[in-house]
Amino acid sequence: MKNVSVKVGKNNIGNHLPLTLISGPCVVESRQHAIDVVGKINEICSLLGINFIYKSSFDKANRTSIKSSRGIGLSKSLSIFSEIKKKFKCSVTTDVHEPDQCSKVAKVVDLLQIPAFLCRQTDLLVAAAKTKKPVNVKKGQFLSPGEIINVINKIKNNNKILLTERGYSFGYNNLISDMRSLAVMKKTGLPVIFDATHSVQQPGGNGLTSGGQREMVPVLARAAAAVGVSGFFMETHPNPEVALSDGPNMIPIHKMAEMLKALQDIDNITKQNGFLEDQLT
Repeated sequence: MKNVSVKVGKNNIGNHLPLTLISGPCVVESRQHAIDVVGKINEICSLLGINFIYKSSFDKANRTSIKSSRGIGLSKSLSIFSEIKKKFKCSVTTDVHEPDQCSKVAKVVDLLQIPAFLCRQTDLLVAAAKTKKPVNVKKGQFLSPGEIINVINKIKNNNKILLTERGYSFGYNNLISDMRSLAVMKKTGLPVIFDATHSVQQPGGNGLTSGGQREMVPVLARAAAAVGVSGFFMETHPNPEVALSDGPNMIPIHKMAEMLKALQDIDNITKQNGFLEDQLT
């Protein structure tokens, strides 16, 4: 199928186009923290010539423990997102968890994100599509890549869809990444994103919190770049050890430039050489 280009803010995203980065801290921790992080990522991406979409969650509804921090809430976060867009001239995305959140969030952000565990929730998908904003669906850890077509059919009236791979449940407290999944989802023609940080998450692995193997993020990201994807979802933090959510799988922000440059080099080579697999089916 012909590759589709989806416009998110000022960014054109497609499997045949230079890579896009969706990045930020897992959750909005404070206004100043968000401003500091987006400023640094924006600077890195500007220097490398990489399209950048800022991402943070206003509420982490899916936490391991009732005691876990969830975020600062919808109203305060939307105000921060609006400020970030004006200050840095970058696109913004966040995840929605309930249908009635979609229209409120769509007034501010450029891209609505559907969490992996909610990717089959019809009412949520339909509500997101009705906003006419682009929608990024994170494929559930329980879903085969071929089944993503059923998700697409629920929101195809929108036709501005991104698909994100974030790994598969494998035994207890573990995820694995099958690079064939990226190739299968690319057959839809829609832009495919690889979530490099959540793919190394160890759900519930620390008892009251999730664990992670951040040292494996560059490994999986390089492999995905060699497959040829439209971009990467990659959460980052100035000090992951004290992050309020998903610290074990986030990349320290001072390591982002080095990793992105390597991914950009692989991405360029992969897309220049073309895709032999398209001739073998």
